[in-house]
Amino acid sequence: MMSAVLCEPPLETPCRCRDLAALVDALQEEVRQLRREVAPLRAEVGYWKSRHADALQRNEELQVELQQARAEVRQLQDKLFGRKTERRLAGQDIAELVDEDLGGSPRKRGGQAGHVGRRRRDYAHLPMVEEFRVLPPEARCCSRCGKPRAEMADTEDSQQIEIQVRAYRRVVRRKRYRATCDCPDRPLTITAPPAPKLIPKGSYGISLWVYLLLDKFSSFRPTARLLEQLGQIGLDLSPATITEGFQRLEGMLEPVYTALLVRNSQGSFHQADETRWMVYHQQEGKIGYRWWLWVILSPETVVYLIDPHRSHDVPEKHFSAGAVGILMVDRYSAYKAMRQVKVGLLLLAFCWAHVRRDFLEVGKGFRELVPWALAWLRRIRDVYHTNARRLEQQPGTVAFLEEDAQLRRQLTAMDRQAAAELSDATVRLPCRKVLTSLREHWEGLVRFVDHTEVPLDNNASERAGRGPAMGRKNYYGSGALWSARLAAAMFSIVATLKRWDLSPQAWLTWYFQQCAVAGGQAPNDIQSFLPWNLSPKQRAALRIAAAGDFHLDSS
Repeated sequence: MMSAVLCEPPLETPCRCRDLAALVDALQEEVRQLRREVAPLRAEVGYWKSRHADALQRNEELQVELQQARAEVRQLQDKLFGRKTERRLAGQDIAELVDEDLGGSPRKRGGQAGHVGRRRRDYAHLPMVEEFRVLPPEARCCSRCGKPRAEMADTEDSQQIEIQVRAYRRVVRRKRYRATCDCPDRPLTITAPPAPKLIPKGSYGISLWVYLLLDKFSSFRPTARLLEQLGQIGLDLSPATITEGFQRLEGMLEPVYTALLVRNSQGSFHQADETRWMVYHQQEGKIGYRWWLWVILSPETVVYLIDPHRSHDVPEKHFSAGAVGILMVDRYSAYKAMRQVKVGLLLLAFCWAHVRRDFLEVGKGFRELVPWALAWLRRIRDVYHTNARRLEQQPGTVAFLEEDAQLRRQLTAMDRQAAAELSDATVRLPCRKVLTSLREHWEGLVRFVDHTEVPLDNNASERAGRGPAMGRKNYYGSGALWSARLAAAMFSIVATLKRWDLSPQAWLTWYFQQCAVAGGQAPNDIQSFLPWNLSPKQRAALRIAAAGDFHLDSS
């Protein structure tokens, strides 16, 4: 009886089952409701995940832009406030960084061992003014016995270099002659012919005009500043008279300038560069006053062109349509657009100094990329050194061929290294830009290998533009078209004369003397004044002569 009672289910079990079933139904309904609510949330998860990925990508892009902007700021600050040198990177000397990286000792400052210094300058060609120094009377006798000291024949000599700028009036007194005969139709008096004048009826002599021209176009000083200095020694010159005289001298120098342009366009090798030049002249179709000063070097001449445009038309017109040879330039696109270049007559050689500058800019802008920049700077340095050793040897010799082979191996390795780095997807954007430019200009960069007359850079043309750029800062350019033509002519004449190691002062004095003889006009025969047509005797005289006492026949 007891077991039967224990096995009977409790009476409340059906109720509990119904409650559990109701609870399960409720839970299932809640699950279905939650699933309905989760479904759109799950859909939104994918959207927000994609938005999050976009945000991360955008953040990475902004980080790259921020790094680029910071790098540009550092580069601009370095250009604006830093020292104007390309020898320093990350606050240290590049040579020291390279030597340290190669395990060598840093280069010491000052003169280097084995370097041959400049010889003492010789001033024997200057006129000598003797000055004798004598003892005072009380020192000419012995301080003990009072007997006089005998004067000796020899002297103890020393010299000092002095200078004296002296303005003077050149008074020309023309002798007059009275007739003493009774011949009919004779003049009663005859006067000696007048002295030739560079500017008829002008009161300023040749030496003064040469002094004024060279001070402005060779020393690059404003004429107003020179006139103020001359006023301090008692010479008061009229600025209006100087301006009018410059305008007349421009016409006398124009034939020489034209001859230099013709000579410069010939030859098989040239260098070129350009910089801005202000010309305060309103020209139709030209907005503003910014013009351009082009400098073109050849082995014999240096010419400057002042043009309102910076397009390829300027160098294209300077060279003839059939000009051939090699033109050394930077990577400015105007040179690539020249017709002679497109048809393959003129071959462009590009400047390694500008390539080196690209790697310097990366190192200055991105401090974390300094090791990468230094590695490329070492490669460029090795190319410079190997090429210098190669040029020291006689072409065709064993030593020359060995250095030439070494140079070609270095360039081949450099090209392969650039290609390998460009194929790496992880290479930073600044590095990629520099390497892309390097490979795009590679053919012109290695042109110096097969043409030993071609240098590795166009530093010579940049140095030729440095003086006029200084003049641009001092007197702001040219105030008229004739002034711009005079500047181009004088810059060209002075630079060409210096290229031939001739004195611009002596040459201008000689040339203006002949202009004065011709009545204030350019001589008919310009060819006899050009440096390459001078005799050895004339060149020697123009190298050592002082312009104030210079006289040289044109024959």
